[in-house]
Amino acid sequence: MMKIFIGGHKGMVGSAILRKIKNSHNKIVIADKKKINLLDQKSVLNFFKKNKFDEVYLCAAKVGGIHANNTYLAEFIYQNLEIQNNFIHSAYLTKVKKLMFLGSSCVYPKKTKIPIKEEYLLTSELESTNEMYAIAKIAGLKMCKAYNSQFKTDFRAIMPTNLYGKNDNYDDLNSHVLAALIKKIVLAKKQNKKSFKVWGTGKPKREFLHVDDLADATIKIMNLSKLKYNKIAGEKFPFINVGTGSDISIKDLAKLISKIVGFKGKMIFDKSKPDGTIRKLMDNTKLKTIKWKPKISLKSGIKKTIEDFKATI
Repeated sequence: MMKIFIGGHKGMVGSAILRKIKNSHNKIVIADKKKINLLDQKSVLNFFKKNKFDEVYLCAAKVGGIHANNTYLAEFIYQNLEIQNNFIHSAYLTKVKKLMFLGSSCVYPKKTKIPIKEEYLLTSELESTNEMYAIAKIAGLKMCKAYNSQFKTDFRAIMPTNLYGKNDNYDDLNSHVLAALIKKIVLAKKQNKKSFKVWGTGKPKREFLHVDDLADATIKIMNLSKLKYNKIAGEKFPFINVGTGSDISIKDLAKLISKIVGFKGKMIFDKSKPDGTIRKLMDNTKLKTIKWKPKISLKSGIKKTIEDFKATI
């Protein structure tokens, strides 16, 4: 029996991993803010010392959409750096056998080749609308690499594409695009509105992965032997992209959600709002070597997510 800690278990990713492994024969540990302050090094280290974990999933992070990233610049870089520094260093000091660090596709340059390979990291400038979050996540990737190199730890990292699903954030200003569109369109239908607004031009394309599929891939990668993981990830860019291999424009996404919801009104594009990166489709070559692929189609995933959202209103 292993002792496994899921940091950020109330978030979308952490809760999905918890759902996947809670019935395993391992001891799963979760902790709220009363037990551990993720921003305090001493609090995190004491918690790790007390529990002596075998595996740690680092899902805790300060996250949000374009508005949140542009508004809370200091919080995004400070909080994410603090959380990951505390987790990674405490894992090293307490001899955690495996740690999984979750990055984000926003770490890649604004203008890069498509599909995006892991090796494109730091080849040119970042997208300004999520620069602080990206810099923090890049630091986490490099920190895992440094500890593995110097201390022979087994700290792994994956780079998920855009996620959606149960326990997503539906805040009017701080949510990601898919959750924001679901809320706008469901409420427009419910309130008999004639239209809804879409940020930007609708032209950017995004790749979307249901969080339950991400959890499945994350656990599979965590369960690889150290030798096999290192062989797949490689030494120079030791992390693995996790995506679907296909993308959709924001305009077509809004159309799809409207069709599923049954909303027949207009969509109005608010071009005063930023588009962000035009395209972020990731290369899944490394991922394919472990014979994993997503099970949830975008259409069925959106249907399920709409039902989850309706249950909250």
